[in-house]
Amino acid sequence: MSTPSDTLPMSAGVTDPGYRSASTRVFYWSVRRELWENRSIYIAPLIVAVVELFGFFISTIGLPERRRAVLLLDPAKARAAIEAPYDVAAIMLILTAFIVGVFYCLDALHGERRDRSILFWKSLPVSDFTTLVSKATIPLLVLPLVTFAIIVATQFVMLLWTSVLLITHGMSPASTWTYFPLFQQSLILLYGLVAIALWHAPIYGWALLVSGWVRRATFLWAVLPVIAIAVFEKITFNTSHFAAIVKDRLLGFAFGLHRSVAIDSLVQLTPGRYLSTPGLWLGLVFVALFIAAAIRLRRYRGPL
Repeated sequence: MSTPSDTLPMSAGVTDPGYRSASTRVFYWSVRRELWENRSIYIAPLIVAVVELFGFFISTIGLPERRRAVLLLDPAKARAAIEAPYDVAAIMLILTAFIVGVFYCLDALHGERRDRSILFWKSLPVSDFTTLVSKATIPLLVLPLVTFAIIVATQFVMLLWTSVLLITHGMSPASTWTYFPLFQQSLILLYGLVAIALWHAPIYGWALLVSGWVRRATFLWAVLPVIAIAVFEKITFNTSHFAAIVKDRLLGFAFGLHRSVAIDSLVQLTPGRYLSTPGLWLGLVFVALFIAAAIRLRRYRGPL
C-alpha cells in the first residue's frame, strides 16, 4: 500500500524550482511531525541536564577550598581536575542522546503500524522515501544539534555557578574559564557530536529496518540476531571478529582516532583523517542499504 505522493508529474523536470520548493516543504513538515510526535527527543536530555545541574550544585559545597588545592598541582593535572565535571556532564548527555536515538528508531515505523496511523500518513502526498529520510534525520542531525545546545547551556550554567562561588569566597574565577574555555570546547563538542552520529549511523539504520520489519518486541529483534551471530562465530570458528566490530561501532569512536589522548585544543581535531577511515564509509554504505530496505518494507507493510 503506497501513494505516488511527491513524485513528479510527467511534464515536470527534477530541476523545476516549484517542485524543489514543494519537496523541501514536505520534508520540513515531515521532520516537524517527528518532533511533535516524539517529544522525548528533547525532553529526555533536558531532564538529564536538570539532574546533572542539581548534582553539580551539591558537589560544589567546599569548592573554594578544593580549588586552592587543585591550583597547587601542575597545569596538566589542574586542567584535568577542573574539566572533569564538565566532561562528565557532556558524556552523560551524549549517552542519553544515543539511547533516545536508538529507541526512537526502533519505534519510528513500528509505532505507526501499531496504532494504525500508517493508514492516515500513507493517504497524504508524502512518499515512503521522504518519510524514511525525515525519520533518519532525527538521530543523525536533530538529536546532535539538540544535544549540543543542551550541553553548552548546561556547561555555561555550571561555569557561572562556579564563578559566583569563587568570587563570593574572594577568589578569581579566571582559573575555571582558562582551563575550560567554553567557546573552544563548544567547537570541539560540535565536531565530536557530528562524528559520533556518523559513526553510530549503521546502528540507527538497523533499528529503523527492524522497526519496519517485525510485528512486536523490536528491541529483542534488534539485539538477538547480533548476539546470535557473535555466538555462532565463537562456537564454530573460535573467533570474535563480529563481536569486535560491533563493540568498536558502539564504543570505539574517539576524536581523530586518537583514542588515548584527550582533546583540549582545536589543532588536535583531524576531520580529514576521520573522513578517510574505511570503517566510517563502510558503515554509511550499510546505512544506505538499511534505509533502502526500510523504504521498501514500508511500501508494502500495513497496520499490525
